[in-house]
Amino acid sequence: MKTYQIPFTGLQRQYNLHREEILNATDQVLQSGQYMSGQYTAQFEAWLAQRNMTRYAVTCHSGTHALEIIAEYWKLDHDRQPTVLIPNLSFVATANAFVRAGWDIHFIDTDINGIFEPRHIPEHLDYQAVVLVGLYGADLVNASSMRNWNNLINRPTTIIEDGAQNWLGDAQRIGVATAISFDPMKNLACYGNGGAVLTNNEHFAGFARSWREHNKGEYKVEAPSNSRMSEIDCATMMVKTKYIDQWQQRRREIAAYWQQQFKNTSARCLITQDNERNHAFHKFVIDVDYRNHLQSQLAEDGITTKIHYEQVLNAVGSLRGYPGPNMMSVSSSLSCRVLSLPIYPELTDAEVEHIANRVQAHVS
Repeated sequence: MKTYQIPFTGLQRQYNLHREEILNATDQVLQSGQYMSGQYTAQFEAWLAQRNMTRYAVTCHSGTHALEIIAEYWKLDHDRQPTVLIPNLSFVATANAFVRAGWDIHFIDTDINGIFEPRHIPEHLDYQAVVLVGLYGADLVNASSMRNWNNLINRPTTIIEDGAQNWLGDAQRIGVATAISFDPMKNLACYGNGGAVLTNNEHFAGFARSWREHNKGEYKVEAPSNSRMSEIDCATMMVKTKYIDQWQQRRREIAAYWQQQFKNTSARCLITQDNERNHAFHKFVIDVDYRNHLQSQLAEDGITTKIHYEQVLNAVGSLRGYPGPNMMSVSSSLSCRVLSLPIYPELTDAEVEHIANRVQAHVS
């Protein structure tokens, strides 16, 4: 019997498959002597804007910095401390960026797929912005939320997208700005940190460029930073853009197979018919009983899994002072039940089948 050892990411496999192209791109940058803010940065930003059908894309050092740039800019519209609504199930950077910029936060419960649910907004709450998170690669607004969506957008509210996980899906950008990430866990990943903001707002794009380069440029901002992606990062990303569509197709194929295999088990897939068309398949997450026990069993089968995320945001130490849903909320329940399976284009068919078989064996 074959012994499997399936890592959670395919980073080493991807590098080995495209090693010569990546090394050649790196060498071209090093030979040029232009290591920052050169032709590859411009090319990558142009590709990002075209891919997302936005006027502007501005790269920066990380997805976290992208969120901070957005939080700093839209705080300028308010004379007093503004309030932002954030879904309670996300990576801590979503909230930390707004805390750092001086916003007040109110965490909102999610639907059963971890997506912001407008019906959980307190009726008389005064708020100025909403951050929508494409958790696991899902569309920002699931069908379950649509009945309340018009009430949300038909008021003076700034809609901001944390698209770090879902920007490669088919959904159009719906916010004034979108933060995206290229860290090694993402579908399109650089070799370290990287991020960008997407927008149609010319003034904000100028603000973002000034923020990342210590006020170099026509826009002057408070507390600017040094937040650039290197030319090597952007050059290697341009290599990967040639393959991203086929990588995304492979992710879709794996997800479709697992959805079918798990249909008659107790494992609920967080990719649904409602959101599948616009899903980026950044994670393949199942909702299961006895999650920690299943994770241990799969580890014995040679399958590495992760939990995204073990705590809801209003249970994280530094964020506990902000209001949000209670321990019986949907998001709190999900944090105790969700398990992320390894999903990446470099998985072999045999490995995909092995993962399906072992999950079925343990949860049927």
